[in-house]
Amino acid sequence: MYTLDTNAIIYYQKRDPRVVPILREILGNPITTVYVSTVTEAELFSYPNLSDEDKETLDAILPVVSLVPPISQIARLAGSIHATHRLKLADSFIAATALFTGSTLLTRNVRDFKKIPQLSLQAI
Repeated sequence: MYTLDTNAIIYYQKRDPRVVPILREILGNPITTVYVSTVTEAELFSYPNLSDEDKETLDAILPVVSLVPPISQIARLAGSIHATHRLKLADSFIAATALFTGSTLLTRNVRDFKKIPQLSLQAI
């Protein structure tokens, strides 16, 4: 089980040669559960220069993942992470989503997330 950080999807969109094979394998495996926080979804669609091609890539990815809304348990956990580890609030929600789902967070931002000792991380 994996939770995708926003930057994992961005690097996939940009066809980063290190990220594309990893995400293709994960997203193409029907027995692997992949979570994406709806906070990540909001971040992805908030970029002012989002091209039509970028939107198409997002529209292809999002239906094959499990979107996780910021329910109360995740919101409280995110608040605690934000207060304790001083992560940005969006990153706190993404980390809380990974913790709540018991999944490994795929990210390039290992430096900030490694502050959370119970969070499983995989660098991409």
